[in-house]
Amino acid sequence: MGFTYSDQTVDGGLPRRRFADLLAGEDGEVDLAHAALLISAEENPGVEVERWLAHLDALAAELRGRFAALPPGPSRDFTRLAELSAFLFEEQGFRGNRDDYYDPANSFLDRVLERRTGIPITLALVMIEVGRRVGVPLVGVGFPCHFLVRHARHADLLLDPFAGGRLVSDEDCRRLLANVCGDLPFHPRLLRPVSGRCLLQRVLTNLRAIYMSRGDLCRTVAVLDRILLLVPDDAVHLRERGLLRLRCGDGGGLEDLTHYLEVEPEAPDREALYALVESARGRFVTVH
Repeated sequence: MGFTYSDQTVDGGLPRRRFADLLAGEDGEVDLAHAALLISAEENPGVEVERWLAHLDALAAELRGRFAALPPGPSRDFTRLAELSAFLFEEQGFRGNRDDYYDPANSFLDRVLERRTGIPITLALVMIEVGRRVGVPLVGVGFPCHFLVRHARHADLLLDPFAGGRLVSDEDCRRLLANVCGDLPFHPRLLRPVSGRCLLQRVLTNLRAIYMSRGDLCRTVAVLDRILLLVPDDAVHLRERGLLRLRCGDGGGLEDLTHYLEVEPEAPDREALYALVESARGRFVTVH
């Protein structure tokens, strides 16, 4: 489905279908790198998904050879994690993009791998995917406003990819939260790991915010399409997509708003939306 706005067309096409297919399995089976590359491929048709998957494999192969020389023992997990972090952030030069944080390219895995710069969540994704390939199990931590990474077997091994993969403590997290989120109180539950689907949703949510801030309704709708593949009955995103689709002249917005009202029958804005749906029906004629 394509929408035209500001002389641009976004059409999901094959990447969208492949993205949906990847999500059809259980959460633990989602190939995060593949899914993230398909997010980029939808908006950037020249993206060679297999090439960048092979690039991750090559990074892992270089690192895997070094692990054989590491000493065995109880500190093995910590030593491997330190080696992974040093390899990516010191040798390979991955870093946080502090100069242009809201560049959409920071959310596209291929561009992050190519430029070796990104935002917390995409740098975390690189760490997780290289780590998975070399036997260092990592999970994403959906910390507010600043994604983190944790070792799957050691809750105390928490890292900040945006700060060069350094280890962070609870106190560091308190300071970080105060800096990026103001008055939001710290609680240990903010450091819980998140699922792969949640990670992908957050990547898309970042893109949605960037495109909305630029007034690019076409791309915002396309991002919401993919968010709703992840969470089909999410009321907030159904409502937003419905309203934006109507603004773009797409009658599919009526279906979204009708679905929203079914999911949220007691929504505080239900009367206004019922009126909007009724008034908009006459503008869209369906030919059978």
